[in-house]
Amino acid sequence: MSSRIEQIIEEIEEYIDSCKFQPLSTTKIIVNKDQIDELLRELRMKTPDEIKRYQKIIANKDAILADAQAKADSMLEAAQIHTNELVSEHEIMQQAYSQANEIVMAATEQAQQILDNATNDANDIRIGAMQYTSDLLANAENIIGHTLDSYTSKYDGLVSSLQECYETVHRNLEELEVPERSPRGVEADFGDIEE
Repeated sequence: MSSRIEQIIEEIEEYIDSCKFQPLSTTKIIVNKDQIDELLRELRMKTPDEIKRYQKIIANKDAILADAQAKADSMLEAAQIHTNELVSEHEIMQQAYSQANEIVMAATEQAQQILDNATNDANDIRIGAMQYTSDLLANAENIIGHTLDSYTSKYDGLVSSLQECYETVHRNLEELEVPERSPRGVEADFGDIEE
């Protein structure tokens, strides 16, 4: 069973096939703007979920980055609180600094990993969406080109056929060479022959 997108593309093909050529042109056709706009609008509405997901991630990129930053800030704050508690005891001060640094490094590393993953996901979806769109456009270009070539050759064949018919009629007309009638009519011609 074909998808609605494929059905819309077939409808666009059928619509292009039904369009008339512009006067004196074998390549340009006349289209109804509203009708082709409606088909294209419906094609846009049927955009795959992957492209919508990509658009959503791009739109929410700032929110994802802000969330990652908030998590990092929260971890840093927790690390700072923990460090302050450890520093209050003089004999374990060195251990407190060491643990605080480890927590800060872990928090920074985790925040960076969240940012990297979000960026990689957004890039993968963008590339996939661009490839999908490129494939759709290449397919549409191929279909339209094939349709134009087909109609051009049919149109050229029709013109050639009409040219042959015209030449045949013209030759036949020249071979007949019907004499012009005198103002007296047909009877006058017979009278001339009898004399």
